[in-house]
Amino acid sequence: MSNEKAGSSGETHQTTKDTDQTLTTAQGVPVSDDQNWLTAGQRGPQLIEDHIAREKIFHFDHERIPERVVHARGYGIRGHFELTEAIPELSSADIFQRVGEKTPLFCRFSTVAGNKGSFDLARDVRGFAVKMYTKEGNWDLVGNNIPVFFIQDAIKFPDLVHAVKEAPDRAFPQAQSAHDNFWDFISFTPESIHMVLWQMSDRTIPRSFRFMEGFGVHTFRLINAEGQSHYVKYHWKPRQGLQSVLWNEAVKVNGADPDFHRRDMWDSISMGDFPEWDLGIQVFDDAFADSFEFDILDPTKIIPEEQVPVRIIGKMVLDDNVDNFFAETEQVAFCTQHIVPGM
Repeated sequence: MSNEKAGSSGETHQTTKDTDQTLTTAQGVPVSDDQNWLTAGQRGPQLIEDHIAREKIFHFDHERIPERVVHARGYGIRGHFELTEAIPELSSADIFQRVGEKTPLFCRFSTVAGNKGSFDLARDVRGFAVKMYTKEGNWDLVGNNIPVFFIQDAIKFPDLVHAVKEAPDRAFPQAQSAHDNFWDFISFTPESIHMVLWQMSDRTIPRSFRFMEGFGVHTFRLINAEGQSHYVKYHWKPRQGLQSVLWNEAVKVNGADPDFHRRDMWDSISMGDFPEWDLGIQVFDDAFADSFEFDILDPTKIIPEEQVPVRIIGKMVLDDNVDNFFAETEQVAFCTQHIVPGM
């Protein structure tokens, strides 16, 4: 129950808990009563002019939003990025200029095919999206825990999603691709075979979010102050190492604790065991791109690290659980177009 205190004119104002923080509307107007709808007289009908009641109902009606078409089941954590090697010769972006400087960020891990109520240890690709709040604006590095993707042309994306989702006539299987629709799509899309090999590996049943790699998948450009550009591919490498479970273990865990990955991350951070990832880049120029065996913009293929080594330039630390799952994890949005100058 709310406490009360007297306002400047003697009216009662509801307060939160035992503090002097006054309950207000969305516009900051103090609320004297949000438990009784304004009526026409003591026993009259409720009046639509009661803006406090209308706002309360409006807020209630908008507490839930339609779930994401893909990556619906996600888990977010706050943290920071710390630069360990400045790269002004590659990029003029402020975040890459000063060693030791920390940039706040928000990271969201997710499965892809399942809905919000599905289980954590599905054999599925994991989303690995990071939003960095830089001094020049937000930089969204949207990626997965697999370095390649199913398709070369984005126009096929709706077809891919329709194929991997549950069958439209029976609404199962949930959160997995083990059905005819998916394999029909793959059989007609040979460019997907590389990704399918990764999907059927242990990478898609990770032991924990803490033991996953992350990849930007696409090829990006960095631009320095002189206007010179280089191609880059981004890699997140877990300092905890890579770990996966066996398939029979995943099946048992899903039955015993569908929230296994969420619980693991929450408990680890709550106990002060903060997971860390190194941010690495593969850097190459136009000459390399022109002479390479295939198009470096093709997201269904990798550039081998034996040919272009990964250069570590920073680290990410996740050290702060969210306070409001809906407001932060559910409502966060990532966009590949959210970049900053120097990219």
